[in-house]
Amino acid sequence: MTITEHQTTGIVAPQTSLAPQTSFTTFEESTREDWAIIMKEIVHTQAAAAENIIAQMRMLGRDQGGFPVNRLEHSLQTATRAEKDGRDEEYVLCALVHDIGDTLAPYNHPDIAAAIVKPFVSEANHWMVAHHGIFQGYYFWHHIGADRNARDAYADSPFYEQCEEFCAKYDQTAFDADYVSNPLSYYEPLLHQFFTPKP
Repeated sequence: MTITEHQTTGIVAPQTSLAPQTSFTTFEESTREDWAIIMKEIVHTQAAAAENIIAQMRMLGRDQGGFPVNRLEHSLQTATRAEKDGRDEEYVLCALVHDIGDTLAPYNHPDIAAAIVKPFVSEANHWMVAHHGIFQGYYFWHHIGADRNARDAYADSPFYEQCEEFCAKYDQTAFDADYVSNPLSYYEPLLHQFFTPKP
């Protein structure tokens, strides 16, 4: 399989022009044979995911959003802090991509990150990514007229403490302009490890 990179966006798409292709016009017309072709091709699509995630992470570097650091630096700083604290690779991965949706869906960005990591991480880490926005609100929502204690609605969750700790130790502290984070290139092998299908 070959992968091409769009010249302006850096988004990677699998080249499948020589691959078998179905010809139905509606799902209702599709056959078992059609879906056998499609299910084989999804491997190639997933193979491009890591590079597309890397490209999207780079895009975070273009948005300061009024913060002391840009969104990419915040993500790198969150991951670096978690890694230096001895967290495992899966946790560090989640720390790295937790805000990947910031420039795509600012008001519900956790849902984007959670959808990306769900097939590849534990239920606890997925829950942490999916709910970190509400838990992060504890540190600032009272300044914008929202309920900082909204996270209390999840007090019965077995993953509450993990998400609370993630925000307290790594997420809400990762806005230090003087902190030296690992560069994105340092984490590229980790992204490939989780998101590129094994041969």
